[in-house]
Amino acid sequence: MTGMVPSLEEMQDKAAEAAEFMRVFSTPSRLMLLCYIAQRERSVSEIQEDLHFKQPALSQQLADLRQAGLVETRRQSRQIYYSIADGRVAIVMNMLVQMFCETPAAVEQQSAAVPAATRHASGGGGTSSLEEMAHWARLDVPTG
Repeated sequence: MTGMVPSLEEMQDKAAEAAEFMRVFSTPSRLMLLCYIAQRERSVSEIQEDLHFKQPALSQQLADLRQAGLVETRRQSRQIYYSIADGRVAIVMNMLVQMFCETPAAVEQQSAAVPAATRHASGGGGTSSLEEMAHWARLDVPTG
């Protein structure tokens, strides 16, 4: 984080907003859609074909994302294109790709570059390993 640390009251005021924002990322299908659309603008037919979504489910998920203000549409002839509308989504997707899609060695290297106080907010020792982060994220990380 940069700048001044917000007060507890300010954090409480923003907690509901942050929880609602993160709720959109809570289902695998919406998360996959956001990840796919974050790479570049995508047509509905391209999304359906590449991600193998059935039309009713895809329409519902895209409507949810559009209603939340996270994606926007553009019509060209009879085709509708989706792109990311909220810059925070791109930041979150980039972070999630780094955490979950890159090799463990790359994640460990990036983790080493983050100051210890940032990596380990609970204050217990000041260091954090990939295994510890995975524990808190409830992930299984291969060791070795």
